[in-house]
Amino acid sequence: METTMVYDLKNETAQIFDNFKGGQKSLKAKMHFDGVNRILHGVLESGATIGIHTHETNSEIIYILNGSGKVLFDGEYESVSQGMCHYCPKGHSHSLINDSDSELEFFAVVPEQ
Repeated sequence: METTMVYDLKNETAQIFDNFKGGQKSLKAKMHFDGVNRILHGVLESGATIGIHTHETNSEIIYILNGSGKVLFDGEYESVSQGMCHYCPKGHSHSLINDSDSELEFFAVVPEQ
């Protein structure tokens, strides 16, 4: 496992994930993965979604940097916008949905537990 504590995501190459987790359109993401934990900066274009999925072995924290949308968490919709944080604990299901007319930019951490 790497010992560095600083990851320069702005210099990472962005990857495009079509229909991520069964979602609509594409997720554009720059990420660091150390084999256990994932740290990413993501962008969903208007109308894009991350498909609903369950966190069986980890949790996820999503901080909204710009834009707005909603999350589907355990069957309930909640609006999210710039400055808000969504937490999906281990054992729960969620989806991130950009139902706005502009990009939804976020920072996420997925730690194994």
